[in-house]
Amino acid sequence: MTEKIKDLFFDFIKDAEKAEKGTKAAGVRARKTSFALEKALKEFRKESVKWA
Repeated sequence: MTEKIKDLFFDFIKDAEKAEKGTKAAGVRARKTSFALEKALKEFRKESVKWA
């Protein structure tokens, strides 16, 4: 689960940096990845309660 979050985060950073430079397609990818990252983090929070 943490590996998935890490991969999504690095993908987001890569695309966000390109978007800041003006690449519109990278901005779309960054937004899409941010939603996937949000979902993965919610899933992690739900699972982490079980571990505590």
